[in-house]
Parts: sequence; structure tokens; C-alpha cells
Amino acid sequence: YIRGTADFYGMTFRVAPGVLIPRPETEELVELILKENSRGGIRLLDIGTGSGCIAIALARKLPEATVEAWDVSDAALEMAQYNADVLGADVTFRHKDILSVTPGSDKYHIIVSNPPYIAEHEKQVMDKNVLEWEPEMALFVPDNDPLRFYRRIARLGQEMLYIGGKLYFEINQAYGQETANLLHTLGYNDIRLINDLFENNRIVTAIR
Repeated sequence: YIRGTADFYGMTFRVAPGVLIPRPETEELVELILKENSRGGIRLLDIGTGSGCIAIALARKLPEATVEAWDVSDAALEMAQYNADVLGADVTFRHKDILSVTPGSDKYHIIVSNPPYIAEHEKQVMDKNVLEWEPEMALFVPDNDPLRFYRRIARLGQEMLYIGGKLYFEINQAYGQETANLLHTLGYNDIRLINDLFENNRIVTAIR
């Protein structure tokens, strides 16, 4: 935040206290999507885009894809649009509250999200530089419902994903199996729980 920039996937993004600082673990999420979805013409939605790092990286690497990104924060959307303009990425940004939005007629081949996933009780073990500067609404979920965003996005995916479409989630390592179980309960197939470079549960993928 002091420099106003952060590096992500070989690009420099503008950041400010209204958005999360992109993390190396999220680069692994982008890398996985690119590895598994190289064909052209896909429609991709990034939910909770923040600085726009996921959507922009994917749009840059998949120039034939149609990339859309949602966020509930006007400050985040303004920052994401700035980053997309500077980095030459074709992304359509929309103001949407994922907890209240109703699915429209648009369909997607991929829905990706790195939503808020840190339970409130975990604050006591977190670094001050995160707690004092990064936006709480992008970090925390209630202790009594830590999977609220995954559940909501997965339910939307039942209507917004094409048959055979894919979900990609970055997750809280403490709730990896619970997230996978949730997707199984909602009827998703080929569910995978993937570790990051630090051997922590970090990504869950599933197919509609």
C-alpha cells in the first residue's frame, strides 16, 4: 500500500486499502485455470474481483475468451478498471452483490472466485498489517457460516454454468474438505481438493 502497487503473475497492479493485495497462492489458481482451459471462445466470470488480478491475468492469457468480473465494492471496481486499462485487458466489470443477485440469462464455461473466507475467530492469529489495512469485507466471514460465499456461488453456478462448466475456488485451508463436501451435496462432479506450494488445501474445483 505504501508503494501503491503489487506484482501478480508477471504484471504490476495498482492497489490501495480498498482492495486486497494479490497473493502468490492466487497465482496458482490462475495457473491451474490456464493449464486446464486453453481452448478459445470460453466465457469466464470472476466473482469478487477486487484489484481485478484474476480476471485481468486470465483475459491477457486467453485473448479469445469473454471475461466478466463482479464486485460489490465501488472502490474495488474503480481500481480493477484502472488496472485493466493500464494492462490492456478486455474485461467487463459489473457492480453485483453476490449474496443478493439473481441469475440472468448469461451462461459461463468457468466461474472463478477468491471470496472472503477467513473466519472471525482467526483474527487473533493474523498479522497487524493485514488487520489494520486490508478491507474487512473482502477477508472475513461469520464463524457460524464460513462457507456462505461458496454455497451461494455454487448455487448460482447450477443455473449460470453450462453443463460441463467448471467452478474454481480459492479456499480457507481449514475448510477444504467441508467445501468439497458442500459441492458434492449440491450435485457437482469431479470435485478436486488441491494443495498450494506450502502443502495447504487452497483450491477446490468442480464440474456442473
